[in-house]
Amino acid sequence: MGACLALGSLASCASCLCGTGTCLLSSCCPSAYNSTMSRLAFSFLLLLGTLVSVIMILPGMEDHLKRIPGFCVGGSTIIGIENKVNCDIIVGYKSVYRMCFAMACFFFLFAIIMIRVRSSKDPRATIQNSFWFFKFLLLVGITVGAFFIPDGTFNAVWYYFGVVGSFIFIIIQLILLVDFAHSWNQSWLEKAEEGNTRCWFAALLTVTLVNFALAFTAVVLFYVFYTQPDDCTEHKVFISLNLIFCIIVSIVSILPKVQEAQPSSGLLQASLISLYTMYVTWSAMSNNPNRNCNPSLLSLVQSNGPTPTAPSPTQAPHVQWWDAQGIVGLIIFLFCTLYASIRSSNNAQVNKLMQTEEGQGLTVSEAPVGEDGVRRAIDNEEESVTYSYSFFHFCLFLASLYIMMTLTNWYKPDDNTQAMKTSMPAVWVKICSSWLGLAIYLWTLVAPLVLPGRDFT
Repeated sequence: MGACLALGSLASCASCLCGTGTCLLSSCCPSAYNSTMSRLAFSFLLLLGTLVSVIMILPGMEDHLKRIPGFCVGGSTIIGIENKVNCDIIVGYKSVYRMCFAMACFFFLFAIIMIRVRSSKDPRATIQNSFWFFKFLLLVGITVGAFFIPDGTFNAVWYYFGVVGSFIFIIIQLILLVDFAHSWNQSWLEKAEEGNTRCWFAALLTVTLVNFALAFTAVVLFYVFYTQPDDCTEHKVFISLNLIFCIIVSIVSILPKVQEAQPSSGLLQASLISLYTMYVTWSAMSNNPNRNCNPSLLSLVQSNGPTPTAPSPTQAPHVQWWDAQGIVGLIIFLFCTLYASIRSSNNAQVNKLMQTEEGQGLTVSEAPVGEDGVRRAIDNEEESVTYSYSFFHFCLFLASLYIMMTLTNWYKPDDNTQAMKTSMPAVWVKICSSWLGLAIYLWTLVAPLVLPGRDFT
């Protein structure tokens, strides 16, 4: 009897995998919309690839693989079986490049296929919301093929693709954070109007002050650890400029005219953007090849330890993605990916930038029940899609490149692809992305004043 029940359960799961996304996640979110379920499913594939990349770059992974008899070239052998797998390729930064290349190709392919899908009645919408098992097989197939790409110039060329894509994704992350802070601020203000005003305003003030305090603390620490009295001029300029820019956008956000045009704008958004800007500044300075201006995390906690010195030309620096800024980058990436999948915003400017429509909530009160007794998610896109399918996949394409650069710490492969090294272009890409992000946020504040004839509500 138990076996029969198990087979029935497996058959139900198989039908979900080959069917719609509304069935795939209905057991977890039975009253959600179809558009939300599909985004969550694609985001899950991205996070699954990220997890595989993290495992591949873990220290000592190559040694563990070589212990498997008959698997790695140069590892343990079995009599009569030839070791054919090059474990130098399937682990380390090369494996991350190939895994993220496969994910980028997968999402870019869907971005092309889904161009100008207007509603769920379009036949391509069925591809978007269904056939998850075959999509998974497609991703696996592309991944396997990617590991057969010869080294050559692939690593160096793909590095530059990663730099450009990550630059754009950092901007998207900032836009999502602005939208999150806007929704957060609006939600708490509405609750303050409904009752217990002092409590909710006190909570808003507390969170805002904490964000500003963390940002200011970061500035102080940057000056202490990432600058030298007679060196590190670039770092001094970066820290000072971003501090000034954050003060400017914070002041602009509470100007009377800005408040009149956008009552929901305030210091909560500015504080969150300031904190994120300081993170990007820290991440940029962590890629400076000048070790006097870029102390390692170990040297920061060992005050009596020797001053870090640059590695010799013959010494191949290893990729250490699990440093503090890399871990923080992963956390922000995971948050933004999840938020992009479930976001339901009423911010017209952000919706226009992110190619989405005004939010209608994440769940419905009652979900329909199918003939098989399974609750189905609501198809809320029969008239028009609630988000741009193509742009969503393009964002995941950029996210694949961003996670590649984060896991490899933005290090650049050297000419013989045997080592990784930091480079100033990565520093400038991150700093410029922080400036552009602040400019976009400033524009969202002053746009209603500059263009009074347009509707920004």
